[in-house]
Amino acid sequence: MPLLNIVIVLIVAGVLLWLINTFIPMDRKIKSILNVVVVIVVIIWLLRVFGVLSNIGGITI
Repeated sequence: MPLLNIVIVLIVAGVLLWLINTFIPMDRKIKSILNVVVVIVVIIWLLRVFGVLSNIGGITI
């Protein structure tokens, strides 16, 4: 995946999170949970893109 696509995805995710936090009225606790979930998902996605977590699909519980 080209670096430009990664930067664009990160910018879009940040802008969407900012829009949700700014314009959608929610409780502060729900917003903070949403922020944490989005950050964790983006970090996992970045780790998969860079190949650090390439075999995460093979993990079974």
